[in-house]
Amino acid sequence: MAAEIGLLTLWLAFGASISLAIFPAVGVKLQHGGLMLLGNWFAALVFALLTLSVAALGAAFLADDFSVAYVANHSNTLLPWYYKLTAVWGSHEGSILFQVWILSCWLLALSLGGKSIELAFKAKVLSILGLVTLALIAFIVFTSSPFDRLLPFAPNEGSDLNPLLQDFGMIIHPPLLYVGYVGTAVAFAFAMASLIECRNDDKWAQWAQPWALVGMVFLTVGITIGSWWAYAELGWGGWWFWDPVENASLMPWLVSVALVHSLSVNVQRGIFRSWTVLLAISAFSLSLLGTFLVRSGVITSVHAFATDPERGMFILWILLLVVGGSLLTFAFRAPSNSAQRKYGLLSREFFLLLNNLFLVVITFTVLIGTLWPLIADALNWGKISVGAQYFNWVALPIFALTVLTAPLAPFLNWKATPSSRVNRRIFVPLCAALVLALVVGFVGGYDWKGYLVWFLGLAIILASASVPWYGRSKLRGFRSVKATVWGMTLAHAGLGVCVVGVGMTSLESLERDVRMAAGEPVYIGDVSFNVDRFYRLDGPNYVAEAADVTVIEGSSVTRLTAEKRRYLASGQIMTEAAVDAGFSRDIYVAMGEMLDNGDWAMRLQVKPFMRWVWYGGGLIALGALLAAFGRRLRKRETLEGTN
Repeated sequence: MAAEIGLLTLWLAFGASISLAIFPAVGVKLQHGGLMLLGNWFAALVFALLTLSVAALGAAFLADDFSVAYVANHSNTLLPWYYKLTAVWGSHEGSILFQVWILSCWLLALSLGGKSIELAFKAKVLSILGLVTLALIAFIVFTSSPFDRLLPFAPNEGSDLNPLLQDFGMIIHPPLLYVGYVGTAVAFAFAMASLIECRNDDKWAQWAQPWALVGMVFLTVGITIGSWWAYAELGWGGWWFWDPVENASLMPWLVSVALVHSLSVNVQRGIFRSWTVLLAISAFSLSLLGTFLVRSGVITSVHAFATDPERGMFILWILLLVVGGSLLTFAFRAPSNSAQRKYGLLSREFFLLLNNLFLVVITFTVLIGTLWPLIADALNWGKISVGAQYFNWVALPIFALTVLTAPLAPFLNWKATPSSRVNRRIFVPLCAALVLALVVGFVGGYDWKGYLVWFLGLAIILASASVPWYGRSKLRGFRSVKATVWGMTLAHAGLGVCVVGVGMTSLESLERDVRMAAGEPVYIGDVSFNVDRFYRLDGPNYVAEAADVTVIEGSSVTRLTAEKRRYLASGQIMTEAAVDAGFSRDIYVAMGEMLDNGDWAMRLQVKPFMRWVWYGGGLIALGALLAAFGRRLRKRETLEGTN
């Protein structure tokens, strides 16, 4: 019964999304306020219906209804209940339904919020999002329904959820990433509505800014948690693989970062209008491209869903319609969307433009590296593999330039800035960073590369932290600093923290693949690893060979348990690494294969400042979130001040 309810509500949502796409647009055409307001009601209706559909699929999983093909293929009676719920988005059909439901959450938030948005403009935005929702629901009902039955030949037992997904990180990583993915559609809808209206003001950018920031926040958190999951779960200690699907999430994030900076210039100075619209179109297009790569079967990845290529063609047509339609609209409407205002080389506008260009170039290099094997295969040029070396040599130098210029823009004025002022304000953070880097490098015994990494990271952190100091007023002190400035400070400081984490982990990590027997210690640097025992461990739906390992580092003693699991339903073998997480280093132990005499191949790693990669990602997200709600906080403070 749950499957029938889910399918019925999905079809009703299909009809409601048609109404959402049509009625607000007709209301704008006829200048009928009542029809425009219907968009809010239809948005709420789409949300309610899709919520029921997702809940019905979840109920089918919890009830072990193996007559539903999707449940039978991705669950079994041994699977813990919380993984049964997360199996809703564990494969293609359920995950696309879940993504559309998240889009309906954005619709509901926009219909309930956005009080300051003009009624006609908001109606256009909702209508455009209604079209996007309609296209995705059509994709589900015509090619990818998760409610198909296996009757009358329903199995008594199901298969299994992919063991890679049976991890806490995968409970939270996909939903957060989906929120960010789908959030790019909101900024896209704002940009397209501005083109359709031929707006010559910058109100649309002001309205779109918090929505774009929140979308970027979720993309940041989703990518950060995904990196942490890959590090902990895949068993070899890496945190970024330049995997095609990882790249597919990185590209819209890079363009989203460029977009929020471009929106800021648009709001403050009324320039970069056409460029900002292009960025909004590009971010959403890259999100659709990522969906195509994951679901088309054209790539091989631990993240990809192995699906029918015909489904990929459906998404490809959606992508072509979105890109073609939006670029055609841009071609006819962009000239009326431009403004010309002068600014100098030493100005905030110029450095933010430089930031945008760097981010777009990085995105393009990643896009080429990701798609080139597919292009070569399609043109019969043979099988070509683009590995990490390409991305490290091509994309990372441009990223370094982006990192170096990022902390300078907040010190600059709009239009132009005296060089003496910039020199005066940047001098103290740079000197402090140099002194601290020398101290840390000396204590840590690093070579010149380590000194350089610490100097760059600390320079970014301290330069960012000094912005509120220079921005405070003499009378109110730091209370006068806007929430958006604090948000920018946190985000840029997070970038510096990431630089330290990435640099030190890459330069100073120690690793050994060794043969280990119980009671025989192995050393990496001054860290001792000793296996206390190997033994068998029974889990709820798996059996494992486990190793208790004692790690001695100076006076610190830590006990870790690494596992090699075999899942009962599928027979798949998975490595469950043991990690001792610390502020300044991680110790990583993973089991390989069993050798003769009961010995095991083991991977042992000491990774300095590994956590700083994710601490930095968290700070970037927190800063962007604070900036997104900064205007609301300022309005509240203003109202409190007048009472």
